[in-house]
Amino acid sequence: MGDPKFPRKKYETPTHPWEAERIEREREIIQKYGLKNKREIWRAATFLRKLRGHARELFVGMEEAQTKKETQELLQRMIRLGLLPANSQLDDVLTLTLDDVLSRRLQTQVYLRGMAYTPKQARQMITHGHIAVNGRKVRVPAYMVKKNEENAIAIVGTSPLAEDMHPMRPKAQETMEQRVAETAEEA
Repeated sequence: MGDPKFPRKKYETPTHPWEAERIEREREIIQKYGLKNKREIWRAATFLRKLRGHARELFVGMEEAQTKKETQELLQRMIRLGLLPANSQLDDVLTLTLDDVLSRRLQTQVYLRGMAYTPKQARQMITHGHIAVNGRKVRVPAYMVKKNEENAIAIVGTSPLAEDMHPMRPKAQETMEQRVAETAEEA
């Protein structure tokens, strides 16, 4: 089990530390999503790797009742997180990418909703306690926003940013669709 004072690592590091192609790809991802460091990428990649591994294990024993139950639970979890659409199959879990996981982070959702000019500003707003999900202040940029919480992301009422005329608030001219289209073009 382990001592609670010594939490386990939630990520696996790359097998080879000095691959120029991987380093450049990680640098682009950090820039695109406004991440703090590469550990955040590795954490998302490890989460994705575990999901895919679990899906591959479920593919092997498709006939058993327990396997069918676990498959439904896995798919329901992915649908709840917003990683897959409602009518997904087990094959769809294997097609998930790192971008799909990183786009579900609170930091990215705040930026895409137009509450911040950049992903870095979104991160700062979250860590300084200006963002709430379902009325609860969240200070973790890596918080995975569930599908039913997407529309419940708001600025905390007691925050100075709650005023529409605050200079750090983005103007209402940019919509979420425009930002999603911009990020899709960059990818």
